[in-house]
Amino acid sequence: MAANRRPTLADVAREVGVSAKTVSRVLNEDGPASARTREQVLAAVAKLGFQPNLMARNIRVGGPDTTIGLVIPDLGNPFFGAVARSIEDTVRDRGLTLLMGSSADDPDRERALTDKFLARRISILMVVPSVGADHSHLKTHRAAGLPVVFLDRPGAGLSTDSVVSSNRDGAHEGVAHLIAHGHRRIGFIGDLPTKLYTRRERLAGYRAALQEAGLPYDRSLVANAHDQHGAATATSQLLGLADPPTALFAGNNIVALGIVTELARSKRKDVAVVAFDDVELAEALEPALTVVAQDAEEIGRAAATTALARLDGDRSRARTVTVPTRLIVRGSGERPAPVLQEA
Repeated sequence: MAANRRPTLADVAREVGVSAKTVSRVLNEDGPASARTREQVLAAVAKLGFQPNLMARNIRVGGPDTTIGLVIPDLGNPFFGAVARSIEDTVRDRGLTLLMGSSADDPDRERALTDKFLARRISILMVVPSVGADHSHLKTHRAAGLPVVFLDRPGAGLSTDSVVSSNRDGAHEGVAHLIAHGHRRIGFIGDLPTKLYTRRERLAGYRAALQEAGLPYDRSLVANAHDQHGAATATSQLLGLADPPTALFAGNNIVALGIVTELARSKRKDVAVVAFDDVELAEALEPALTVVAQDAEEIGRAAATTALARLDGDRSRARTVTVPTRLIVRGSGERPAPVLQEA
């Protein structure tokens, strides 16, 4: 082990000749371990000078609460549900349990929920930041060794690990796909508010694709929507313009459902659609929905792996993990632009 590197839980496990899970079990007093194994683990901890972040403190007060607190904006959003399942699958072998609550994208509710999790002396905190939230109140906990990971969006007021999707590149790919099929008037319908990181990044990708193709950015083709009803209304308004779009890019899966609902209601089969985020039963739609899919499983896995490394003693600088998106071609985004009739 390098002299300038702080010892980790893996180093202790290597010294004793047992698994990291066994070391964690001994230090957390969570599960069976022989007296000899316990003695060897504690001796190795003393020899290596291992200082587990929350563990050292919690052993003195009777053991940590072996839970992870996860704050998400919406319990009903399938994307966050998939992220949560992946986190749970990744941490299960470490004896950790996932607790989850919804902030409804409200910074006050987010703060109240994180305070409740912290009062339980959770082992890890994961948060999908609300717009306008200030996370500086977590500095003390972070400095004491609590692993804090931001998901989907960066936080504010706290330097810590983040796991996000390649929002800008994904949106760029989706819009460029529409342009490649002849579309020159492409609408963007995205979530409110404009300060939302994911919307801002996806709108930037939309604009970059237009610029790359030599197409002007037309503010009248950009609409805000927070839910399915709002997205349906925005779709109707855009298609009612004197010079309407021939294609639409949906900023997220909820917006996409509103768009396809309105297109079905108005019997519009001439409008191409690409959505950011996959949609349940997307292949059952007519035509099936072309999407820029986020890898929710990898986001959850990366967040959990990062947090566990911190729990095991990783003290390297905070980092941002960017998970690539993938364009899935199914039919709706391949509708060609209508051929303009010459006067």
